[in-house]
Amino acid sequence: MNIKHEFRKLLWKIGYDIYPFTPEFNPLARRRKLLESYAIDVVLDVGASTGQFAQQMRNDLGFSGKIVSFEPLSSAFELLRQNADRDPKWKVLNFALGEVDATKHINISGNLISSSLLYMLPAHIKVAPESSYISKEVIEVKTLDSIINDLVHKKDKIYLKIDTQGYESKVIKGAEESLARIETIQLEMSLVPLYEGELLIGEMHGLLSEKGYCLVSIEEAFSDRESGQLLQVDGIYHRF
Repeated sequence: MNIKHEFRKLLWKIGYDIYPFTPEFNPLARRRKLLESYAIDVVLDVGASTGQFAQQMRNDLGFSGKIVSFEPLSSAFELLRQNADRDPKWKVLNFALGEVDATKHINISGNLISSSLLYMLPAHIKVAPESSYISKEVIEVKTLDSIINDLVHKKDKIYLKIDTQGYESKVIKGAEESLARIETIQLEMSLVPLYEGELLIGEMHGLLSEKGYCLVSIEEAFSDRESGQLLQVDGIYHRF
């Protein structure tokens, strides 16, 4: 009898698992190793919400470099500001990134994290009813190209994380010039249509491949609790 395997099976019955925290078995361990391998200095946290990703980078992965978080929603930004208040290397900005400098309406979801500049499709609402839109807010949108020189130095190794609920391709469009300075990108990609007009995983992979990036890691992001179907993943891309 394999005692370790039997113990894991007992954990599975109550909804838990245990496995080595190494790049071979754990996506967070893999991301930590990638951050070290690519000598990342700055993380641009686009679509920060209340700061969950930045806190994970600090507390779980031990990233000690500069973080710049972008969050347009006023309610989420206030919590983000509070979370970053005691971290001198964590800067927060109250606007969105996109393809143009403009003022736009964003749809606010009941759970905040699913808020988007795009229309949410029924498939998303069916899986996560709590994500339904409840209101709108006028926000400021800027391109990364218009502000990057104010945020990073030319020699910085930049990690661009984009979690904008279907708006990822628009953020990339507004960063055409900046991409030459960004070797690593992490972004959310949908396997099925969840937001109107978003690029699905195959299209997004093609777009990044055309720009010289290679897929180096995948992390699960959003799935259907009832069926088990995976709906979104985070892909990490690097240009070698």
